[in-house]
Amino acid sequence: MEDKKLHTGTTTVGILCKDGVVLAADKRASAGYFVASKDMNKIQNISHDFAITMAGLVSDAQLIVKLISAELRLRRVRVTEKTTTKEAANLLAGILYQNIRKMSMVPGIVSFLLGGHDRHGNHLYELGVDGSLTHIKDFCSTGSGSILAYGVLESNYVAGISVKEGIDLATKAVTTAINRDLASGDGIDVFVVNSKGAHRVASKKVEKII
Repeated sequence: MEDKKLHTGTTTVGILCKDGVVLAADKRASAGYFVASKDMNKIQNISHDFAITMAGLVSDAQLIVKLISAELRLRRVRVTEKTTTKEAANLLAGILYQNIRKMSMVPGIVSFLLGGHDRHGNHLYELGVDGSLTHIKDFCSTGSGSILAYGVLESNYVAGISVKEGIDLATKAVTTAINRDLASGDGIDVFVVNSKGAHRVASKKVEKII
């Protein structure tokens, strides 16, 4: 029975830089050995200042993105101060904690990397499938290709790198995973989160970096 289950895979990378946060992910959605989609957006804006990468079941990921986006909009209406990255991460962790513990025939398995900018600076968090929350001070990777991406990150990351250098490194890490991980592929999306907000790096620019 175990061999008949469909396993999902991906590669996501988050890098904390001196002037922002870089998030990168491949674009393939897989179901076992079947490529379900070649144009999956695995990085999403959840507000002007926050973006997240996702790895896991697509349905859970899409629903949780909607829930956290709505929670942040509600909080903006109720509270005068801007939401900090830590507060946004805690809200998302609470949603994940409830999701994994609800009764279901299909367990909700999805993890996130959250990059944000607030009055305290730039921040990167890893959120596990169980709702665990880790403040990342350098870099992080999730998904089936993460072990390959980590090899690149460990050997090339230097504390205090710029966003430009971070884009190069994140692209190289995801590209390496794509070359060896069957569940990752079909392109790369890169987002930058800084004082200007969370925004996507144009595909044409990413292709030039590769």
